[in-house]
Amino acid sequence: MKQKKNNVNLFYRFNIGVFIVSGMLLVAGSVLPGLRSVVLADQYDTQINALRQQNASTQGVVNGLVAQANNYQDAISKLQSQIDILQAGIDSNLAQQASLQQQITDAQNEIDKQRAILATDVKSMYVDGTPSTLEMLATSKNLSDFVDKQEYRTSVQNKLQDTLKRIAALQKQLQEQKVKVDILLKDLNNQQSQLGNARAQQANLLALNQDQQAAYNAQLSANNARITSLEAQQRAAYTRLTGSNGRSAVGSPVQYKNMTAPQNCGGGYRYCWTSYLDQPVSDPWGFGYARECVHYVLSSLANQSNYIPAFPAGGGNAYNWVPFTTSVGAATLVSLPQPGDVVYIPIAPLGHVAMVDYVNGDGTVHVSQYNWYPGKYNTMDLYLSSPGIQFLRFH
Repeated sequence: MKQKKNNVNLFYRFNIGVFIVSGMLLVAGSVLPGLRSVVLADQYDTQINALRQQNASTQGVVNGLVAQANNYQDAISKLQSQIDILQAGIDSNLAQQASLQQQITDAQNEIDKQRAILATDVKSMYVDGTPSTLEMLATSKNLSDFVDKQEYRTSVQNKLQDTLKRIAALQKQLQEQKVKVDILLKDLNNQQSQLGNARAQQANLLALNQDQQAAYNAQLSANNARITSLEAQQRAAYTRLTGSNGRSAVGSPVQYKNMTAPQNCGGGYRYCWTSYLDQPVSDPWGFGYARECVHYVLSSLANQSNYIPAFPAGGGNAYNWVPFTTSVGAATLVSLPQPGDVVYIPIAPLGHVAMVDYVNGDGTVHVSQYNWYPGKYNTMDLYLSSPGIQFLRFH
């Protein structure tokens, strides 16, 4: 519901003197030139919509945090993948390092072994390590035997020396490879440490993000609980406000019966998708706020292909409908209503409008409406004898 600025703080006091609600019940709004002033049904709507707007903002923050958390998790997964690759390289190089060390040890053992063999062979061929040619000649059977011994000695000596050189070269090569592997292992470990630190940082950011999400989600839950509580209080307030036994309790003798419970959607209303009363929408009539009584009536008239004039100030309050629509020739006042007519109900300071669905045979008309209960659809049978009601037939 909406009205001009000077009506924003208008309140009505019940005769019990203790329950004060806004006087803006069940009415449409007006829009000042260049300014839309949204005045809600009562103080509950103000609180509820404020909480919903806060929830929408908070949900946006939560959605951003979820996206950010996904980025953190993605970074953690990628870093962990790199860490795993490095660990595989480290494991491989550690195995290679161990293999090289074993080969170096085996080579050293072989050198020691060959040196022992060389020492034994030399000892067997030499006296004090330096046999003279004369001694070798004297112990030989002939010159040919001497030559054979000399060649054998030289052959054995050369073979052992070659073996020692080959093993020593292998040992040197293995040592060089081991040095390279040691350097590579050190580099891999450094990289892994850096990646581990980066992963820990991302994990800390993710944990902080999740804590923030939990806090915002707790706020959403608290707001939703508060909204539920306010809606319950609002329903109770409107039950008192609309009276009992079919009589209005807000200063009008309007009488009704068979009122149905409020529901979110009904009557062929084309803006059922809106979430709350006075949600801004784009419509063909320039009214701009959904779930109001006048917005529902405009939608119903449009569904019947009736001519809808350009209402002043974006739609006008319900009490303006009779003088305005009749003055511009859009509608005619009738005393005998028929389906498709609009009924004006003089309830609260700004009035209320509803659609006549059919005429009963007991002095009542069945009407459908929005915003008798805030932002909700319901129906009732309205007594034609209720003072002040008027019927408009659009062309």
